Amino acid sequence: MATTLQSLNRVQAPRPPSMVWYGVAGVGKTTLSASAPNPVFILTEDGLGLIQTTSFPLARSFGDVIGALDALITEPHDFSTVVLDSLDWLEPLIWAEVCQQHGVRNIEDIGYGKGYVFAMDLWRIYLDRLNRLRDEKSMVVIQIAHSVIKRFDSPEHEPYDRYEIKLNAKASALVQEHSDCVLFANYRISTTKADVGFKKTVNRAVGSGERVLYTQERPAFLAKNRYNLPPELPMDWSILQGHLIGQPPQTA
Repeated sequence: MATTLQSLNRVQAPRPPSMVWYGVAGVGKTTLSASAPNPVFILTEDGLGLIQTTSFPLARSFGDVIGALDALITEPHDFSTVVLDSLDWLEPLIWAEVCQQHGVRNIEDIGYGKGYVFAMDLWRIYLDRLNRLRDEKSMVVIQIAHSVIKRFDSPEHEPYDRYEIKLNAKASALVQEHSDCVLFANYRISTTKADVGFKKTVNRAVGSGERVLYTQERPAFLAKNRYNLPPELPMDWSILQGHLIGQPPQTA
């Protein structure tokens, strides 16, 4: 069929945001997610603790995750937010599915790097389901991940360490590309010099326990956003939502 100008899409309203927040253990990523509008959790790890919210049973396979997403797509409900907790526990389920499909015990048994390439197909299936929830159900998408410190080989400077999402590099890049926001959650800290005697000083970290979402990339961590967010925000859903409402995301 010939393409005509009648097929052009005109955006009537911004899509709900698709966000990833990652950070150090215990900083409050799950609690923040539970504050989003009427959330439902898809759990790949048992991380809710005492948080009172609605969740599917713990997913023990990639099929369980896709089944939960399909239920949200096809069945009537009033949930406004879907939360995947967490991405780095979803990844082993994807690897296990690849192994089952190819009849091997370990993803690396498929051949050098090939298993991770096959895993990308499953990541795309998963992300396609999230897109459908945004487009067909107008749901906010939140994906939670832990952080890991990795060496970053910059083409402009000497290598240095920084916080990144705890995923295989290919999967991490795909998830970041898919998301409107990748926010790094951490405690605000500063350093002070302490005299330890003998004319020596050491740097010691101090902090008040304040938790911060970093929205723009810095040498110490990976982050991005398409909403022109301030560089730092408190870990408070109402404040974050205030910056997101009425803002269409910029193109990547």
